[in-house]
Amino acid sequence: MSSGPGAASAPAPDPHHSPPTSDAPAARPARKSSMFSSLRVRNYRLFFMGQVVSNTGTWMQRIAQDWLVLSLTGSSAAVGITTALQFLPMLLFGLYGGVLVDRLPKRPTLLVTQSSMAVTALALALAVLTGQVQVWHVYVAAFAVGLATVVDNPARQSFVSELVGPGQLQNAVSLNSANFQSARLVGPAVAGLLITGVGTGYAFLFNGLSFIAPLTGLLLMRARDLHVVERAPRGKGQLREGVRYVTGRPELIWPIVLVGFVGTFAFNFPVYLSAFADDVFHAGAGAYSMFNTLMAVGSVVGALLAARRGTARLRLLIVAAMAFGALEILAATTPTLWMFALLMVPLGLFGMTVNVTTNTSIQMSTDPAMRGRVMALYMMIFLGGSPVGAPIVGWITDTYGARVGLAAGGAVAALAAAVIGLILARVGNLRLSVGWHGGHPRVRFVPREHQEELARAA
Repeated sequence: MSSGPGAASAPAPDPHHSPPTSDAPAARPARKSSMFSSLRVRNYRLFFMGQVVSNTGTWMQRIAQDWLVLSLTGSSAAVGITTALQFLPMLLFGLYGGVLVDRLPKRPTLLVTQSSMAVTALALALAVLTGQVQVWHVYVAAFAVGLATVVDNPARQSFVSELVGPGQLQNAVSLNSANFQSARLVGPAVAGLLITGVGTGYAFLFNGLSFIAPLTGLLLMRARDLHVVERAPRGKGQLREGVRYVTGRPELIWPIVLVGFVGTFAFNFPVYLSAFADDVFHAGAGAYSMFNTLMAVGSVVGALLAARRGTARLRLLIVAAMAFGALEILAATTPTLWMFALLMVPLGLFGMTVNVTTNTSIQMSTDPAMRGRVMALYMMIFLGGSPVGAPIVGWITDTYGARVGLAAGGAVAALAAAVIGLILARVGNLRLSVGWHGGHPRVRFVPREHQEELARAA
């Protein structure tokens, strides 16, 4: 249990008492007047500032890595293989990483994982700058980063609650996403300039050095101000316990299944966008960076809107996932580069809404002692699906073209959202209600008993 204030956020709500897709939020943190209220917490502010620098380097490396592989091989499938190798460790070992995170203190764990990723980036920079790089070097570096991510991702996700406490968790998670996506505005643009000007090696070098900022922030934090959660003792069956905990709660398992489909087939943008920039529009690395930058604009807007909302409704998750899939299908049909580029903004907005809503609702519905394992399962499904999806969508893109690949990914996301929305409505004993409110049509899910009462009253 949390030693800080507001420990009552822990137990997950009983789905039989709180329907998962009703108008009630999955969890209801206290509303705050400021969009940036969690930045008042000193430890979170240090964490946030360090991530600003490191996230910029991360996005620079992502762009440089994808373009380097495409330059070395000329194959979208090879880009997909690189993405798959980076996320394969999460698929294989993600749950074990969650068990470790629940047992270990978060801050020392992050010092180790962040340092290992810095070393990997610097080693890849050395290989590129000395002219010795081969595609297998990039594969090895991607896999090494993936191994560190197995522990780093659930540790960072669950560490946020220790920094700010449950009352500020929605705001802090949303600002983290805005931070990451704001770096996406700068990182791809700088990476594009570096790639065209001096080569990819300096992007890897900057990323390696950027880890100095989060490491310094972690070292400067005040341990006494952390909302430390009691760590799980070493024992048998903890992995199975975490899986049973999630599968027994519809408000956890079905959102995770949904983001699994979305992450596996619809979020493979390294494959899609590099293919559109190179094969469809023949515009090069500059267009690839522009696509990522414009998507980041929408993502930042989506994250800031989530920070302001203060609630995480599963109904919003379903609608956002369906809109995200529909926008991908629309983008796949656009005839010009500029129309395609402009659609990156709403794609980023709805994609970030899916991400933040799922992350926040899961964290707020989870016992703190189980949070590492639950977040590891969430990240394993969301990110670990890429090793399965990336080679598939890469093959589809190479064989049938980028437009078919992107449209197929969007169709999977939209269909999965529709089906899981119906499942959640059935589990929550809900029915579709269509009516008027304030002179405007309103469509929503309501409990069956409530709709029957309205029908009798009519």
